[in-house]
Amino acid sequence: MAFWRNVSPRGAASDLWHELAQPRPHRWLFVLTAALTTVAVFSVMWREGAKGPPHPPKITYIESFAAGRTDAEIIAGNIAATRLAREREAEEKRRAEDVRQMYKTLGRMSGMDVDAIEKKARADEAAEAAAKEARKAGTTSSSVPENRR
Repeated sequence: MAFWRNVSPRGAASDLWHELAQPRPHRWLFVLTAALTTVAVFSVMWREGAKGPPHPPKITYIESFAAGRTDAEIIAGNIAATRLAREREAEEKRRAEDVRQMYKTLGRMSGMDVDAIEKKARADEAAEAAAKEARKAGTTSSSVPENRR
């Protein structure tokens, strides 16, 4: 708040006039450049044309369930949805395995030791899972020495 006590419009205008009145070689060029820059920035903002916050979206409610469904119909629907989700998950696993096999084939054709790479990846996954379990149990398996913690 102390800053605003030392600021006055009259003092600012007086300081500006004092600086402009001093003979400097390019003072009017600087004034013109500052004015044009200000006008350019404000004209860009003016062309944006924003007029407040956007209007909220119109919501259309769609009822996908019959109002008078019985418990048996609800259970049957849940079973069907679960079955469909499991089928999709199995299909996704099959596709992932196909992609994995394609990459293995490509790796073998490129001369890579695919089996060693897979073995290392499984070891890394097992170590990560063990570390995650250790964190859950509250212990830490850190390689940082005690005096560095």
